[in-house]
Amino acid sequence: MPNPREVRLRIRSVKNIAQLTRALQAVSASKVRKAMQQLLSTRPYATKAWQVLTHIANQPGRATLHPLLVERPQVRQALVVLITGDRGLAGAYTTNIVRFALRQFDDYPAPVQYITVGKKGRDMLWRRRKHILAEFSNLPAAPSFSDVSAIGRMAVDEFLLEHVDKVFLVYTDFVNMVRQIPTCKQLLPLEVVSGAGRVEAYSAAVKGPAAAYIYEPGETEILDEIVPRFTALQVYQAILEALASEHAAHMVAMKNATDSATELAAALQLEYNKARQQTITNEMLDIAGGAEALVKTSHH
Repeated sequence: MPNPREVRLRIRSVKNIAQLTRALQAVSASKVRKAMQQLLSTRPYATKAWQVLTHIANQPGRATLHPLLVERPQVRQALVVLITGDRGLAGAYTTNIVRFALRQFDDYPAPVQYITVGKKGRDMLWRRRKHILAEFSNLPAAPSFSDVSAIGRMAVDEFLLEHVDKVFLVYTDFVNMVRQIPTCKQLLPLEVVSGAGRVEAYSAAVKGPAAAYIYEPGETEILDEIVPRFTALQVYQAILEALASEHAAHMVAMKNATDSATELAAALQLEYNKARQQTITNEMLDIAGGAEALVKTSHH
């Protein structure tokens, strides 16, 4: 039978942990709401940029319009921008996205380099001896476009300098509070015909006839501005998706931890009550035994 004092100390310890995880759950709930608001606020601009870019890129002679639209016949090197988190305590969030990336690219026909966003993903790739070209971590809690534009700019530069022939974006797509999906999409050369990004899906949801555009000063100037910017915008949106997903995963993990701690505290309380009851029973038996011995002694 366990010592009642030890069980009482365990109960206190478990209740303290439950209090901490409940507080972390509340913090994550607040952060995920802010991340969702920020994510939604970027969509109108992203949607319009996608519409304009698609319209321009569907013009005759797409391959000569801009270097970032050109498909290269041979892929000698690929680059993956992998977005994970900086912190733990988020369940299997980081493990899932890193495993997904490795499944996608371990058997890729060309060598693969990585740009990592987030410490956890960087550490997991280092342990697996992957080639990390650059790493970005400790982003602000609510990053602005300028905070992350260097990531997109680096991917664009690597492609334009022909150090890499394809660039992919791997991140966790935020669907709702309990569902986040690991996602991989081609970032460069920009896929504008079959585009498999969420932005394109929002664009398709816009009702009404196709828009007609008049470009000032001209298509070339606009493409030079919008294609690199839209590439960086896709990275920014992916980071916002991943942030919302991370906070949601963190919140769910903390809720599960709180529930488990509460259940464990209840089980320990029951164990403590039994141990205490057993102690009282033993003491009463000792008293009864002592009283009976006294009675026998007095009779003699």
